[in-house]
Amino acid sequence: MKLKLLICLLVFLTPIAVHTTHAQSEWDKTVQAANKEGKVVAGIPASAELRKALDDTFSKRYPAIDVELATGRGPANASKIAAEHAAGVRYFDLLISGSLTPLSLLNAGILEPIEPLLILPEVKDPKRWYGGHVWADNAKKYLYSFQAYQSENFWHNTQLVKADDYRGFDDLLNPKWKGKIAILDPRSAGGGTSSWAFFYKIKGEEFLRKLATQELTLSREQRLLGEGLAKGRFAITVGLTYYTLAPFIKAGLPIKPLPEAKEGSYTSSGSGALSVVKNSSHPNATKVFVNWLLSKEGQETYGKAMGQATRRLDVDTKWLEQFGTRASKDFLSFEENQRRENSSEEVLTQLWPKAIKLANDLLK
Repeated sequence: MKLKLLICLLVFLTPIAVHTTHAQSEWDKTVQAANKEGKVVAGIPASAELRKALDDTFSKRYPAIDVELATGRGPANASKIAAEHAAGVRYFDLLISGSLTPLSLLNAGILEPIEPLLILPEVKDPKRWYGGHVWADNAKKYLYSFQAYQSENFWHNTQLVKADDYRGFDDLLNPKWKGKIAILDPRSAGGGTSSWAFFYKIKGEEFLRKLATQELTLSREQRLLGEGLAKGRFAITVGLTYYTLAPFIKAGLPIKPLPEAKEGSYTSSGSGALSVVKNSSHPNATKVFVNWLLSKEGQETYGKAMGQATRRLDVDTKWLEQFGTRASKDFLSFEENQRRENSSEEVLTQLWPKAIKLANDLLK
């Protein structure tokens, strides 16, 4: 009986051992080739803290690979990649940005599929990820979405608005808030656009037409809107995040997030879209960086530096709640996250343009 049990275990475990050995062999060969290339070039968000964190942590793990990080706004990095590609230059290897940014590169045929680059079992295994492997592009190949979270985007002055005054989006139409609502201008990229587009997705055009009659205050200056909320000039703001309001909150001014509306709030991948340039100059170093970035260590490093929440299930994200951010994996089913998601190619290319056009028509 014991012999039969041992044979059964060997039959079951042998394929796993072979797979693990093969993956390790492939990884070792990739790292050796990457060391010879000696460099990887990545476009990343404009954050000095992120740059230092990635450089320090990756360099300790792979000292033979020089990681060159080009910080900047996503569109600026994408424009450089497109221009270089048109000129036959291969400088950038990969881009980390919001999901809207790389769509222009995808449409120009500049990106390559990411899944074939995944080697490490802890990265490749979909069970390590909330929702499995998630892609922002319609083809499910080119834009890997490694984050999913919800930020506090609706805030109120507690001296003017009681929490019970707000239960759903329709409460924003209450006549008593006329002239008392401020929104980060939805006609330009930012949290105001995301909120406006989510209104459009959930409530439709008629709701936005009614909201526009509330004599909204529009601005692209986040601090000015935050100051107006703190001083009671506005009762409610839409589109601002904790980081804008933090100085006022820490000063003890009467600002708090509104309770979540019954319709929910949108979820985002933030600056968590990974794309890889086709025929890059450092293909093996790119594989090493991609696998490290999507590893537990890489996701912890990135998330702490950016204050954004990974989809990796083995990374703690609950600490982000004190900064107005909740990881989708910590409080939503994946199906509900997908209902609320506001950053896929389908949403960005089909819904957002309609919402922005309506904003331009209604908001003067």
